[in-house]
Amino acid sequence: MRLASVLTPLSDYNLTLAAQCGVEDITVRYPGPAEEDLLALKQRIESHGLGLAIVEGFLPIERIKLGRDDGSELNAMKSLIRHMGRLGIPILCYNFMAGTDWVRTRLDVPARGGARVTEFDLAAAERAVSLSATASTIGAECVTADELWSNLERLLRELVPVAEECGVMLAMHPDDPPLPEFRGKARIMNSVENFERLVRLVPSRHNGICFCQGTFAAMGVDIPATIRRLGPHIRYVHFRDVRRSGPAHFVETFHDNGPTDMVAAMAAYREAGFTGPMRPDHVPQLIGEEDGEPGYTMLGRLFAYGYMRGLMQAAEKRVRVPSQS
Repeated sequence: MRLASVLTPLSDYNLTLAAQCGVEDITVRYPGPAEEDLLALKQRIESHGLGLAIVEGFLPIERIKLGRDDGSELNAMKSLIRHMGRLGIPILCYNFMAGTDWVRTRLDVPARGGARVTEFDLAAAERAVSLSATASTIGAECVTADELWSNLERLLRELVPVAEECGVMLAMHPDDPPLPEFRGKARIMNSVENFERLVRLVPSRHNGICFCQGTFAAMGVDIPATIRRLGPHIRYVHFRDVRRSGPAHFVETFHDNGPTDMVAAMAAYREAGFTGPMRPDHVPQLIGEEDGEPGYTMLGRLFAYGYMRGLMQAAEKRVRVPSQS
């Protein structure tokens, strides 16, 4: 297993910190259609002794999800995969949430020692929509689950052959939050069974999964058991946890004090044969970072790097570590 990270901002300072903490692989957001821009990111990252391994986020895919693409987004996605193949960037992480990305209703819930974490509460989200001046347009373009599955299968039949040719792994991120619908649009990547359906749509080792632990935890599943169940298809991991009181309400936690047995989870990745990149995700905001981007500040990542490296080394060496209480 390889320790990975997204860095916000992707500054020389943060790249140096990541390298000093043992990070090996870096995740970047889609920089646009020019291969030269992706190459520049790769060269900058490599100058710090790190590798560019994952492109994730801000992808040209939103009209594809709704079945409204005129071909331009599909061509952009194919071009991106070809650029990644030429540059040796192995993983493309994407999601199929129509109309939104990940959503939270609070960004400042107090956690251990006064650190701030994020929260999702469906009731609060619905109240906010009802009060919003744009509420009448949010759900205007609805999409059903059947339509999403059809659009996804069509996309994969186009992209998977290109990914196979270029040596790039596609990794689907689950819906966050994993609800059956949100803001008038269905959601389909919200259960273990639907991820099994995903990999059956176009069977290929290049049609894989981003196992976001926190989102699967929000589904209420047993995380170690699910890692073993989906293990052959996991290409990339978001390592995090949430404390849930139901499918429509959860709060983020530190990596070491949530309800998931992280020791058992890391052991399950090893048992499943996973050797790919794993990054901390949605870290708490620590003191002095109150003005940073919630979930993506740096001090919480430093804590997570050390915690994750310890778990990785224990799992790799088959050291028996007592489970968390």
